[in-house]
Amino acid sequence: MYRRHCGAAAITLVCALAVLASPVQAFAAPALPGPADPPVPSATPASPGGKSLEEVRLEIDELYRRAGAATDAYNLAEEKAEKQSGELVELARSIVEGREKIAELKDRAGAQAREQYRNAGLPPGARLMLSGDPQLFLDGINRARQGQQATKDLLGELTRTQQDVETYTKDAGTNWKKLEADRVKQAKAKKKINAQIAAAKKLESRLEKEERARLRTLEREAAQQAQNAWLGSGALKEINREASPLGKEAVAFATAQIGKPYVWGAEGPESYDCSGLTSQAWAAAGRPIPRTSQEQWRLLPHIAIRDMRPGDLIIYHADATHVGMYVGDGRIVHAPRPGRDVTLAGAGSMRILGVVRPDA
Repeated sequence: MYRRHCGAAAITLVCALAVLASPVQAFAAPALPGPADPPVPSATPASPGGKSLEEVRLEIDELYRRAGAATDAYNLAEEKAEKQSGELVELARSIVEGREKIAELKDRAGAQAREQYRNAGLPPGARLMLSGDPQLFLDGINRARQGQQATKDLLGELTRTQQDVETYTKDAGTNWKKLEADRVKQAKAKKKINAQIAAAKKLESRLEKEERARLRTLEREAAQQAQNAWLGSGALKEINREASPLGKEAVAFATAQIGKPYVWGAEGPESYDCSGLTSQAWAAAGRPIPRTSQEQWRLLPHIAIRDMRPGDLIIYHADATHVGMYVGDGRIVHAPRPGRDVTLAGAGSMRILGVVRPDA
């Protein structure tokens, strides 16, 4: 009965694994010194909706920032789902191997039982003990003891294997539930991402052509003003360190992606999101790091801004939802947001949360 139950569980699990290939919080820490929120430029002409272009810019920026936060949640859920899928595959393999081992052990136990039956219920050692030869008698005792130990070991191994299969089956059920929960999180995050991006695009689509051009100008002006304020604070005075050998490789990879489009959830090679770019750059340098900006902030060693060197990652916003790679001279390479390409930007053009070093 147990064997049939384990077999059904394993078959069900293996069949379920066939669908695994189908598509489907930030660490609380005090903000490190960084630029203040970008200053608001002087009043701009009103848009058709009655808002100034600057108000529209801020609203669009906030929508994309929220989309970035949802992208981090999506990426983290996807990463967990991939890990759980791999664990399920291994558990399924263990269940199958366990079932095969149980069958083998039962066959061996059956062979022993049949041997005893053929010998009137007496194992070879016992028959020798009944002989009149003293040496055969002593040999028989040893063989009987060995036979008893072998039988005991066989039964013990069978029991342990059955317990292992029970554990594998239970773990597989737990992992399957976790996998489905993370897929639900992915779906919710995906819905939120699309909603925020659609809202931002809708706002921008209502602008006239000249206003959209002016909007891009306002974006650049706001970023430059924030960068100037950061540089004016003396942030770069002590930042003159060279990249490590691995850092140089990571920077070379990241800067080679300049011009490729931002696509949320993308890890290359044709497109990237912000943490997809940084994680792939460091993977190319031989140092795998967490996939999301929030996990990069939570798990990687924190570095003071004054100790920053090329290859380090600058984490942005209070919720750690954006990341760029410092490349020197006060600049980063990053994948900004939907509708933009991987580019160079001022390291202080956004509010800095802190700096982490993958190869500390």
